[in-house]
Amino acid sequence: MTTHLTPERAAQFMRIAMGHVTQEYPHKADHVFGGDGDIARHRDHHPLFFGSFDWHSCVHGYWTLARLARLFPHVQEADAVRQLLDRMLTKDNVTGEIAYLNRSLSRGFERPYGWAWALALCAELSRHAAPEARRWAEAMRPLGEAFAARFKDFLPLSDYPVRSGVHSSSAFALRLALDYADACGDGVLRAAACERLIQWFGQDRDAQAWEPNGADFLSATLMEAEVMRHVLAPSDYHGWLHGFLPRLAWREPRTLFEPARVSDRSDGQIAHLDGLNLSRAWCWRGIAQGLADEAPLKALLLQTAELHVAASLPHVSGDYMGEHWMASFALLALAGLGS
Repeated sequence: MTTHLTPERAAQFMRIAMGHVTQEYPHKADHVFGGDGDIARHRDHHPLFFGSFDWHSCVHGYWTLARLARLFPHVQEADAVRQLLDRMLTKDNVTGEIAYLNRSLSRGFERPYGWAWALALCAELSRHAAPEARRWAEAMRPLGEAFAARFKDFLPLSDYPVRSGVHSSSAFALRLALDYADACGDGVLRAAACERLIQWFGQDRDAQAWEPNGADFLSATLMEAEVMRHVLAPSDYHGWLHGFLPRLAWREPRTLFEPARVSDRSDGQIAHLDGLNLSRAWCWRGIAQGLADEAPLKALLLQTAELHVAASLPHVSGDYMGEHWMASFALLALAGLGS
């Protein structure tokens, strides 16, 4: 199996994402009702991100499309992707999304996972050079700034991280937030994120990695190791990593080296485990980049990433419980964030 991003694989992911970002139902809403007047179609609340089963999956579905359109602008599907982005990433649609955020009951809406993916989408759009893409980036800019402001307000209150393998993960959210801060020049956000990450994780040692949990799509342990790579200087990261995971060369903790089994891909929670395999692959490849002077260990981590990709890449489509989100995680595994 090919475990790198080819034009054929990119086209497949484009088709998958185009098939769900404007699919209105089924839908799982994240909405706090303040009264009968709040009862409305979710598309009325979210004129842009109404598809893909839930709000955050729709956001990262658009991230998938934007990233692939930039990396593979000449595949057949790219024209349809650009037409969709041009139709949907408009000032009016973004204004509607911001109006929802400004509700008094929306303070915690999609925190932190949806916040992070919205920033990732804005970061990706900022990297496009085509004139129409500059239009999309400008339309999305106020939404990115709104979520960046929310992170800046929230981080000083966050005395403790959420060390989870699901949407609440602090490490995952700030990994994407750091990418936005770097791409869009938000030094205040980068400083705030780095300060908290060092406070939360800087003294962590000898991780036990009691995972996976039955509904994980992220590795709490590996996400921490990956985000700290973007906080610490290379020499400091080397020392920190070998304190945090001191037995990597011996394939320990063993659970991190073995792809998760997925018993029922029609179950939305169990299907998360395919995402875990893909996000682990992304993390293993990132961590390996921080080990430039340790060739044998780097080779082991890259081999482990390949095993995880091979376990779940064939399952990015076939059942909507995985299909509405998993191509984004496959794209992370194969191409990461950024350039």
